[in-house]
Amino acid sequence: MRRIWPEEFNAIISGAEEVTLEAPAEAGEAPLHRQALKARITMQDYERIWPLAEMRFRLGEKDGKAITLITTNPHYHAWHPKDGGSVDAVSESGRHYKTDYIVVHFLLDDVKETSPV
Repeated sequence: MRRIWPEEFNAIISGAEEVTLEAPAEAGEAPLHRQALKARITMQDYERIWPLAEMRFRLGEKDGKAITLITTNPHYHAWHPKDGGSVDAVSESGRHYKTDYIVVHFLLDDVKETSPV
């Protein structure tokens, strides 16, 4: 199945940084080098995209890329979601609140298959 990344979540990845994941090679294997998107998002947004974890989504026909949110894959343990800190703020009404963040990685792949129009 070819899934398109839901437009309602575009803001989550719009500010993501493109990075290269590098892991040392195990005996007899080549080192891991994968392109990825790294994003610091709110815990609330993370909870919204959690059901999409470990599934591959196209970013759109024009972009020619696909992403996969890393959550529990043992091969990418170093890039599982991590604490991204928190920010204390005051609302216009004077109420104090805290926003929790998490750092996530999305594998970034080229889309090779064609899609019917």
